[in-house]
Amino acid sequence: MRTPSEIIAQLARGPGTLRALIADVPPADLKRRPRPEKWSAHEQACHLALVEPLWAARLERILTEDVPTIVSYEPDADEPPDRLLTMDLDEAMDAYERGRQILLARVAQLDPAAWERRAVNTAHARYSLFLMCRHAALHDMLHIYRVEESALGTYWPGEGAESGGRAVS
Repeated sequence: MRTPSEIIAQLARGPGTLRALIADVPPADLKRRPRPEKWSAHEQACHLALVEPLWAARLERILTEDVPTIVSYEPDADEPPDRLLTMDLDEAMDAYERGRQILLARVAQLDPAAWERRAVNTAHARYSLFLMCRHAALHDMLHIYRVEESALGTYWPGEGAESGGRAVS
C-alpha cells in the first residue's frame, strides 16, 4: 500500500472480510481463547469496533491541528480484561462497519497535501495521516488474520480434523 487509493481500497475491505471470517469460526470457538492472555475471535472482532472511533478522532486531529501528539492506545492497559468478551458481537461488527464508512467518506475527499500532514505518535518514530491510515488498514488485517486462525482451528490442532472445514469454490 503505497498510495492513498490503495490504502482506501484496503480500508474498505476490512468489515466485509471480518464478517466473512467470523461466519467461518465454529460457534463454540468464537469466545474460546487460544491461551488465557490471548484474545478469542470474538475479542479480535470487538476490538476492531472499539478502535474505529479512535482512527476517526486521530484523522480529525491531524487535519485540524498543527502536528498533534497522538497518545498510543494500549488495550491491555486501557481496558478491563473482560470488556471485549462481554460485548455483543453483531452490534460490534455493525459499529465497525458504520464507523469505517464514515472514515472512508472523510478520507475520500482529501486532497493530496492532506495525506502528508504530520503528527507525533507516542509509540512511533514517524507518523502522518498517510501512515495512520496505512496503519489502520494493517491493524485490520492483523486482527482479521487472528480470526482466521480461529476459523482454521490453528490453536486447537487435531480437533475437528474429520470435518475438514467448509468447502471453497
